[in-house]
Amino acid sequence: MTAKLYCFGESGNAYKVALTMTLAEMDWEPVYVDFFHGETRTPAFREINEMGEVPVMVDGDVVLSQSGVIQDYVSSKTGKLGGRNAAERREVLRWVFWDNHKLSGQNGMLRFQMNFLPAEKRSAEVIAFVQGRLTAAYTVLNAHLEHRTWMVGDQVTIADTACCGYLYYPEPFGFSRADWPHIDAWLDRISALPGWKHPYDMMPGSPADRA
Repeated sequence: MTAKLYCFGESGNAYKVALTMTLAEMDWEPVYVDFFHGETRTPAFREINEMGEVPVMVDGDVVLSQSGVIQDYVSSKTGKLGGRNAAERREVLRWVFWDNHKLSGQNGMLRFQMNFLPAEKRSAEVIAFVQGRLTAAYTVLNAHLEHRTWMVGDQVTIADTACCGYLYYPEPFGFSRADWPHIDAWLDRISALPGWKHPYDMMPGSPADRA
């Protein structure tokens, strides 16, 4: 059975799931959600996800939202990307939760502020505040990767596909790979994995489509 992923190319949270499903070799297909024209706020979409958010995964009778939950489901179903034992599994989830709160949760908001809001609605104070929080998060991530190939253990896991979710996007949001050499090398390792694609190639929808 082929799972459906409700997604759009600009969503880093959807990209985490798409990349996870791809690397876990789980059959899936994208269902484009027109976020920028309000599709997630429609009654029809709210029937799929009452939270009105992307991503949503439908795998038979299983319907899940929230990227970390979907990643955990994919890992559990396929037996891949979850760590080699229970201790590694807990460490993987620790980094998934950290990413959701400290890294991707901040990156998504900042990238939206700096690129997708009209200029007159952008808040310089909010941008500066979130950039400060992200500098602290990048410092933690860069130090963690200094002597590691992957986030946890000796193989790629959903900790990697979670934490990298926003870091391949080209729009400016205060992140430069050159400033963080260990993150940079890790992103190269991920992008060298079989099946990896840039988010705009893996999912439908990009800023160029709306230009």
